[in-house]
Amino acid sequence: MRNGSYSAWFRTQLGEGLGVIALSDGVLTGGDSVSRYTGAYALDGEKFTASIVSRRCTQGPSVFGIDNVDLRLTGKSTPTTASCTGTADQAPGLTFEATLIRIVD
Repeated sequence: MRNGSYSAWFRTQLGEGLGVIALSDGVLTGGDSVSRYTGAYALDGEKFTASIVSRRCTQGPSVFGIDNVDLRLTGKSTPTTASCTGTADQAPGLTFEATLIRIVD
């Protein structure tokens, strides 16, 4: 994954959503129509890990069924795409899946 903006498609067993993620030298920011995201990520070749804090900022459905979660993700990436899975302690039993696609500058 390269620094830049990515469209994000994500889902759990409760639903799915779309958002935008910006990656910049290990720092992650972004959001969707309901929540904002902040966090950090690390790359090791094609593998990556991320810790993301998601906080509700307006009314709307959540793919976790609760307002605020702290996500831990692992996945694989190329320079322009990434796919990952993860969990949030606040929503036990739900698996989070996401696909990121780089937005061309």
